Amino acid sequence: MSVAAYSVGEASPRQKLLAGVLVVAYALVTMIPLVWIVLTGFKSPPASISYPPQVLFEPTLEGYVNLFTTRSRQTPEYIESLGPAETWYDALVRERNMVITGKSRFAGRYMNSVIIGFGSTFLAVFLGTLAAYAFSRFKVPLKDDLMFFILSTRMMPPVAVAIPIYLMYRELGLSDTHLGMILLYTAVNLSLSVWLLKGFVDEIPREYEEAAVVDGYTRFQAFVKVVLPQMRAGIAATAIFCLIFAWNEYAFALLLTSGTAQTAPPFIPIIIGEGGLDWPAVAAGTTLFLVPVVVFTVLLRKQLLRGITFGAVRR
Repeated sequence: MSVAAYSVGEASPRQKLLAGVLVVAYALVTMIPLVWIVLTGFKSPPASISYPPQVLFEPTLEGYVNLFTTRSRQTPEYIESLGPAETWYDALVRERNMVITGKSRFAGRYMNSVIIGFGSTFLAVFLGTLAAYAFSRFKVPLKDDLMFFILSTRMMPPVAVAIPIYLMYRELGLSDTHLGMILLYTAVNLSLSVWLLKGFVDEIPREYEEAAVVDGYTRFQAFVKVVLPQMRAGIAATAIFCLIFAWNEYAFALLLTSGTAQTAPPFIPIIIGEGGLDWPAVAAGTTLFLVPVVVFTVLLRKQLLRGITFGAVRR
C-alpha cells in the first residue's frame, strides 16, 4: 500500500464546524458547576437552598460578608439601640437582626494556602529541575531503577502513609507548621516534577551545551544560560500541575493541621451559618479559592501550551 493512503487530509468545513460545536458544548457543560458556584456566592442563604433552584435572583454580598466575619444574633431592640450602621456590611448584617463581632479565620487560612502551595511548588520545581538535568545528562548508577522508585512514590495513595507521617511529624514537631506542609507537598510533587522535566531536558540537544562549553562557559553557566531558557515551557507546565495538587490537597491538610497552618480546603466546608452550612459563604470562599490557580494558569498559558506539545512533533 502506498504512503499516500495513510496521509491525513485537511478537515472539511463541515468537520471543522462539528468539531467546534462539540468543543464549545463540552466547555459549557464543564463550566456549569463553576458558574453555579460563583452565582451561589451572590445569593442570600434562603435563596441558596430554595427548591426549585433559583436561576434569577436579587444579588447580594451577604455570602462574602459572612465569609470574612463572625456574627451573633441580637434582639430587634438591641439592634435599634446601636444607632445607624457605619458601613454597608454592618447594615447588611443588621437586616437579619445580627451584628458583626469580629473577623473570621478565612483570611488566615487563605494565606496559609498561598504560602504552602506556592512554597512547595517552588521547591518541587527547583529540586526537580536539578534532578531531571542530572538524570538526563550524567551517568547515574542504577538510573532506571532510581527513576522507577521515584515514580512509584507517586502511585502510592496518600491515605496509606497518612498515619506514619502523622506520627513522624508529631515526634519532629512539624505538625501544624508551614514548614512541615511545604516539605510534605514538595516530597509528594517531586516525583511528578522529575519525570516531567526529564522529558523536557532529553529533548534539548546536548550540542547546545557543548558549544557553550567550547565558548568558555562552565557546566553550570551552560545549564543556566542555555538549558534553562529552553526549559521555560516545561517548567511552567510542571509548576501548574504541582500547584494544583498542593492547592487542592485535602487529606494531609485535614490530618496534620488544625490552626496555625490549616489551609483553606479543610476550612471552607465547615463554615457554619444558622441552621447548618452557610452555602453562600461556602460558595464565596470556593470562588476566591479558585482565583490564584486560574490567574497563575492564565499568566503561564503560552508556556503551558508549548510545554504540553513540546517534543510531540519530531523533525
